[in-house]
Amino acid sequence: MKKRILYTLLYTALVVVVVILVFNGLQGNANEKKEISSSEFIKMMQDGEFRFVLVVNNNAVYAVTQENKNKINFDQDNSKISDDVMRKYEYKSSVTYTEEFDKLLAETQAKYPDTFRYDILHQSSPWYLQFLPYLFLMLIMGVIIYIFYAQTSGNGKAMQFGRSTAKLYDESKKKVTFNEVAGADEEKEELAEIVDFLKSPDKFTKMGARIPKGVLLVGPPGTGKTLLAKSVAGEAGVPFFSITGSDFVELYVGIGAARVRDLFTQAKKNAPCIIFIDEIDAVGRRRGSGIGGGHDEREQTLNQLLVEMDGFIGNEGIIIMAATNRADILDPALLRSGRFDRQVHVLPPDTKGREEIFKIHARNKHFAADVSAHEVALLTTGFVGADIENLCNESALLAVRRGKTEIGMQELKDAITRVILGPEKKSHKVSDHERKLVAYHEAGHAIVARSLPHCDPVTEVSVIPRSGAGGYTLTRPNDNSDTYSRRYILDTITMSLGGRAAEKLVLGDISTGASSDIRHATDLARSYVTKYGMYDEIGPIYLGDADGDEIFLGRDFSTHKAFSEELSSKVDAAIHEIILSADQKAYQILADKLQILHNLAEVLLNKEKITGTEFEAIYNGKTLADFLAAESASANADSDSTAPIAPAPAKA
Repeated sequence: MKKRILYTLLYTALVVVVVILVFNGLQGNANEKKEISSSEFIKMMQDGEFRFVLVVNNNAVYAVTQENKNKINFDQDNSKISDDVMRKYEYKSSVTYTEEFDKLLAETQAKYPDTFRYDILHQSSPWYLQFLPYLFLMLIMGVIIYIFYAQTSGNGKAMQFGRSTAKLYDESKKKVTFNEVAGADEEKEELAEIVDFLKSPDKFTKMGARIPKGVLLVGPPGTGKTLLAKSVAGEAGVPFFSITGSDFVELYVGIGAARVRDLFTQAKKNAPCIIFIDEIDAVGRRRGSGIGGGHDEREQTLNQLLVEMDGFIGNEGIIIMAATNRADILDPALLRSGRFDRQVHVLPPDTKGREEIFKIHARNKHFAADVSAHEVALLTTGFVGADIENLCNESALLAVRRGKTEIGMQELKDAITRVILGPEKKSHKVSDHERKLVAYHEAGHAIVARSLPHCDPVTEVSVIPRSGAGGYTLTRPNDNSDTYSRRYILDTITMSLGGRAAEKLVLGDISTGASSDIRHATDLARSYVTKYGMYDEIGPIYLGDADGDEIFLGRDFSTHKAFSEELSSKVDAAIHEIILSADQKAYQILADKLQILHNLAEVLLNKEKITGTEFEAIYNGKTLADFLAAESASANADSDSTAPIAPAPAKA
């Protein structure tokens, strides 16, 4: 510290000397005049070389020559000179103003009445003007000292690159507690233990227990990993630093590592505390992923993070939390014990969890009495917390758009479809042939799904375009199973090809509208063979490298195929056989139920959208004529209920 102050003073003194020299030099250059002796000055004046002579305060004489007479301006009476003459003189001499010199001036003016003038000034400049140059010099010195101090203390822009951008949780804002998190009971228990340790560490240390140094939250996007971290911040009551993985990575090499060091320095000063790194995969990817070697900025940052988490210098009282949805690409050294000791998997919620999440997001919204949280949970299988929050918002927007004061169940159902498939394109103009093709295509999907015992039930069929698709058939599972049987996968592949089979059966042609169905069926078939080991002729062998997943250079660049070309050919043949068999099966189902296919397509062309209940009625034999008759009877019943009641006949 003393050396730093000494260097600052020396640097300041050097700057002051340089500024003074430069200032004096500039001033000297600005005021540089030719100074001559008094005798020489008088001789030049008597010879008529001067146009004007100015005597200042009886001891200095200045002159302007005839050659530069345009520098001065006489007044109308030619008796006085303007004040700017003093800045335009060319010669200077130290001549004491005496009666003799005054007589010489008068004689010279008489000798050269048209070309010579003189004036005598006895005034001095205001005091503040005399100090103005020194004030300017002091101002420059102050600015230089401030800039130097700011840079040496780390507050300058150049020094900010290495500073951590982590934000300290502000307790004055509304806290997010565990009460705001639903559908993650086990996850909250794991994190509550950490909060409890920070609040009461004695009861853990007495048992010889050591709290995990790091907790990694792993799960798909939208499951609430960041929300859980916020709830820990609200519950812990200790300093909580939050930062994203991308904040460490910079263009300049070494900046990321410096930010990691600065982050842990701040954390040590505030221990006990929590550091939360969101999207840690941005900085924690497996090392060696770059083709150019391991000396890139990201790997240096990761190395520094590994050292800070568990190196020679301990970090007592600092708990590191992180979140990612790509734990598979993280560096193994980051996941070992002593760094991220505990991994908390935040999975999509089940039916009960979705019901609780819906209740939380429904607190500040006006729902109608017919809205059932349990029914919404059943309809949203596969939804994560972010989807349910978006669902509530979309349903509120639909209610406002329809002029309602409450959100009804119909708005929620429409919002579910909107979240899954996007908004409807009712204004999109299509030809009659295209409408017919889409109607039979979607009818084919629905009938094949209904005819196969292991397919998910049909909940809605529509021929209204959405998100680039001409129509859709919506199926929703009845449970939250994460495992699927062989029959379920084969039936789903067959259902995916039902639209194409309907086009070929009824219209005698196929269209490009089945491209996404074919891709989905092929992906399922490939996983059936290579990942799940369900194809008998190949057996339970994992061939995941052949399933078309994305390539991760750090893991796959130097690897080779773990299976032969012969086995690869068998995989291709197996996928081909599964797809062809499913296509033939879908075609045969629709051929056997051709009348139902015609009836369903006819209803879709008329109504454009039907519910799962209406589809079930059509599958069981109901036709368009039955629907129209039911609608007519309902309209007549409504008309009768609004007609005036006729008076009763009088009794005889």
